[in-house]
Order: sequence, then C-alpha cells, then structure tokens
Amino acid sequence: MTYIAEIDIMTRAEILDPQGKAVKLGLHNLNMDTIDNVRIGKHVRLSVEADSEAQARETVDAACRQLLANLIMEDYTFTLHTAETVDA
Repeated sequence: MTYIAEIDIMTRAEILDPQGKAVKLGLHNLNMDTIDNVRIGKHVRLSVEADSEAQARETVDAACRQLLANLIMEDYTFTLHTAETVDA
C-alpha cells in the first residue's frame, strides 16, 4: 500500500531563527504589529510503499532521523495518510 507522509521540521525553540526574525521585522514594517514569535521551518511530503501503517511509520521516522532533520537543532512531526485518502 502507498502511504503519504506530511512531515514538518522546525528549529527547536531554544535555537535562534534568523529567518523568522527577518520575517517578523518585515511584517512589523507592514504595520502587522500583532504578529509575534515567527519561526520558519520545512514541510516535506513523500510517498512510501509499505505493507502496514506501522512499517510506513518506521520508514518515515528513520528518514527523518537519518537525513531530513538535524536532530541537534530541529524537531520533527509527521502524519500519514493512505494515497487514496489524499487523492480523493
């Protein structure tokens, strides 16, 4: 079965986020002063073939830990959907 993983990777809260800070300043320059604490991250969408949802979760988790996220500076979360659910 084909599963679709939606992965969000964000810099940990204790790590400075220069991109987020720049976006926040830009928003404030546009008089959007009510916006605060802007953080910039990555969103990855991938498909994985697996016999079960548990196996797909293991594969996606391994991909995140070994390649997609820098675990020293970033945290990640993901959700899985079957390909039929996403295409519908």
